[in-house]
Amino acid sequence: MAGYYVVSQGEHVPGIAWAAGFHDYLTVWNHPNNANLKSQRENPNVLFAGDRVFLPDRELGQYSRSTDQQHQFVMKRQLLELRLTLSDQYEKPIANTPCILIVDSKSHNLTSDVQGKIEQVISHSAKNATLVIQDSKETPAGGVSIPIKIGHLDPVEEISGQQARLRNLGYYSGAIDGQASDDLDSAMEEFQCENHLIVDGICGPQTRTKLKSIHGC
Repeated sequence: MAGYYVVSQGEHVPGIAWAAGFHDYLTVWNHPNNANLKSQRENPNVLFAGDRVFLPDRELGQYSRSTDQQHQFVMKRQLLELRLTLSDQYEKPIANTPCILIVDSKSHNLTSDVQGKIEQVISHSAKNATLVIQDSKETPAGGVSIPIKIGHLDPVEEISGQQARLRNLGYYSGAIDGQASDDLDSAMEEFQCENHLIVDGICGPQTRTKLKSIHGC
């Protein structure tokens, strides 16, 4: 039955749509009743707890075909990918480096590209992952294990979203608690200074745009 679904922390549109029986999350995301949410959040993978997603009724597909022949039907399905970019303390890409990505207890052997990026298709229900960066010429001190919470990145308009992005980029080391602090202000100022923005510690429109661009989302 059609209605609104209230988002909890760590949820995203592809996962919500999949759990509701939609193989193509765009059926949900592009619904007119979600136009305001789509305009506000822009990215279906980055929602905030309390957001409301409209779930329409599912429609049964009916296709006319002759009964004296065999027919092949292909189900349209939007895949969900986890994308990560690895860089060292000097902001240089951790390139061409073997990694192990563990999602839902399943291991994937991957190698970062020249820009330090790795990608892996994951299930729509995946919540947690662990990335292990292995030893290589570029990372002689490898073996680093990094926990990843899938879907837990809050929108950049929220303080918690700013904290998470700054921490992922190495500017902030405090808690992701959605609370303003001197440490967060200092981290924001450092980010603004290094990216040639007005240094005021305030995450205004220009700073938010730059933060999203450098972080990747």
